[in-house]
Amino acid sequence: MSSENGRADGVADGAPPEQLALVRDAVRKAEVPKAKPRTWRGAALAEELPVARVVVDKGVLHLDRYFDYAVPKELDEIARPGVRVRVRFGAGGRQVRGGRREGGSLIDGFLVERVAESDYSGPLAALAQVVSPEPVLGPDLLGLARAVADRYAGSLADVLQLAVPPRHARAEAAVLPEPPPPPAAPDPGTWTRYGRGAEFLGALAAGGAPRAVWTALPGPQWADEIARAVGATLASGRGALVVVPAGRPAARMDAALTALLGEGQHAVLTADAGQERRYREWLAVRRGAVRAVVGTRAAMFAPVRDLGLVVVWDDGDAAHSDDNAPFPHVREVLELRAARDRCGFLLGSWSCTVEAAQLVESGWALPLAAERDQVRASAPLVRTVGDGDLARDEAARAARLPTLAWQVAREGLRHGPVLVQVPRRGYVPRMACAQCRAPARCRHCAGPLEAQEAAALRCGWCGREEAAWHCPECGGFRLRAQVVGARRTAEELGRAFPAVPVRTSGREQVLDTVSGAPALVVSTPGAEPVADGGYAAALLLDGWAMLGRPDLRAGEDALRRWTGAAALVRPQGDGGTVVVVAEPTLRPVQALVRWDPVGHAVRELAERAELGFPPVSRMAAVSGTAEGLAGFLAGVRLPGDAEVLGPVPVPFTQAGRPRRVGGPPPGEHWERVLIRVPPGSGAALATALKTAQAARMARGGSEPVRIRIDPLDIG
Repeated sequence: MSSENGRADGVADGAPPEQLALVRDAVRKAEVPKAKPRTWRGAALAEELPVARVVVDKGVLHLDRYFDYAVPKELDEIARPGVRVRVRFGAGGRQVRGGRREGGSLIDGFLVERVAESDYSGPLAALAQVVSPEPVLGPDLLGLARAVADRYAGSLADVLQLAVPPRHARAEAAVLPEPPPPPAAPDPGTWTRYGRGAEFLGALAAGGAPRAVWTALPGPQWADEIARAVGATLASGRGALVVVPAGRPAARMDAALTALLGEGQHAVLTADAGQERRYREWLAVRRGAVRAVVGTRAAMFAPVRDLGLVVVWDDGDAAHSDDNAPFPHVREVLELRAARDRCGFLLGSWSCTVEAAQLVESGWALPLAAERDQVRASAPLVRTVGDGDLARDEAARAARLPTLAWQVAREGLRHGPVLVQVPRRGYVPRMACAQCRAPARCRHCAGPLEAQEAAALRCGWCGREEAAWHCPECGGFRLRAQVVGARRTAEELGRAFPAVPVRTSGREQVLDTVSGAPALVVSTPGAEPVADGGYAAALLLDGWAMLGRPDLRAGEDALRRWTGAAALVRPQGDGGTVVVVAEPTLRPVQALVRWDPVGHAVRELAERAELGFPPVSRMAAVSGTAEGLAGFLAGVRLPGDAEVLGPVPVPFTQAGRPRRVGGPPPGEHWERVLIRVPPGSGAALATALKTAQAARMARGGSEPVRIRIDPLDIG
């Protein structure tokens, strides 16, 4: 600055006086020491409770604890427990100025509590920023997230990523209406079809906390019945939470709740709602503007006030198990909520999982089912086509449909739509000899041969093409698809029934509903649309493919998928018929014929108890590279009653191919061990695995190791 005229260097002669005044004012302010943005250097701290405890968004186990930060006085009013904050992390103790730690990268976190003093004796960094004054992490949600993290050997930060949706400023600024008054308790409706159904609703309306495993009768009434349970809970002045596996059942629950309770009584939390709408609905729940929630998997953490009932529908669906660490399951989380909040619990499905049967056997929940005469009146007639029938059936060897299935389809099309369930997506999957049905395998690696739409055979493992295949068992040269996908099935059915429209529902296009007019509806499991008035018949093809999967849950899962499709068919009294192409002597097929999923689950539970399989025992799957897995097992201190099974190779995914759910990265070879403990040692196993993983990560272990407690797929 020139001492002669006081002008700043670079300011031209003749500049307007106002501009000179602004420049002088800016220079004068710059000469006064002031805190840099988000470091708060030299700033005064809050007079009361000047220390904030923060959980930082670092999902690594050795950092799974709270970190203390100083609260600047300017942030004192808005730095409340539960708000989102940004803090500096990772600078260490080297950069300290004026007794305040500085440096490090900015990361997100949640302020958990304010305290008077820190347990840390060194200098503290200051909170960099309060992102929003909205407290989104209450003590109840924090306690639940910590319990889930401990249950699944995970970190609190990872659970909070699943529990708290991303912020949207416009949604926070929206003014929410006052909560509606509690509705009147609804009448039981179709709950009277169940022996203790009306009693269950009465207990909820009276403020009780009943727990039940509900085997729903076939038909579309399940959504209305859950809505009445929610209405009874709201009538008692409490809240309710319903979690369903996908968007389509969520839409049905939304419609059922709106029809019974009216608008404004519930919120819908689904991933396809969009970030702003989902966060706005979530805030309405947290602020108490609505007391009822229906949603998909992430809704299991919804912060419902005065929770009186939690409901999970179709707990056997794999969509209820999160694909992100620490891989929590909706059923287990809602069990935790029911125990923590002392609220009602309802697990409902057309089928019954082994875990549901265990809840009843242990006395934790009571069974809620209809009498056998009511079941027979509601269920369709189920007929079977076994291997012996197929061997004698010329039509089955030459065409897609066995004779019985073709006859049932032809008769059903006279009265309405016919559902055809196929177990695989796509055009043509793996092949087999048309003469002896031996699987067609690659000559180089023994992998399964697959066929594309207009290409030669190709190995599903090594990718080699096979132009001159012949069967090593019988010498035959003709091939047939072992499991034919939905599009190929639709083409063959279109040729068999040329005057009937054929519609498909699967991964590319999922239909929600179809009309009651005659049509063939070809669907993959879980994508079956609801037909107006119900289907006249259903054909469950290639049942052996689902039963033959190398998985402990193959029979249970096949029965659940068959039951889900058959439940959409009209009752036997109205002509509804189901044909399942599977060996009739197998236990899941017999359970479908008798419509007895509970009996099947009880017998499965007894066998697993005898063999020490989940859910009677607790099990963890630990996978990683051979080197990483060996190092982890060498460092973990397992409970004395733990049993290690393996290691075995994990199915390999070629580089460039999509990653399988729960599988290794494409192109990497991983191994897996199963660690099993008896009942009562599950918490000790989770603690041991979490401790070992935290120690390994603290040492900078570079080889990836993944831990999954109680995995769905154990082979």
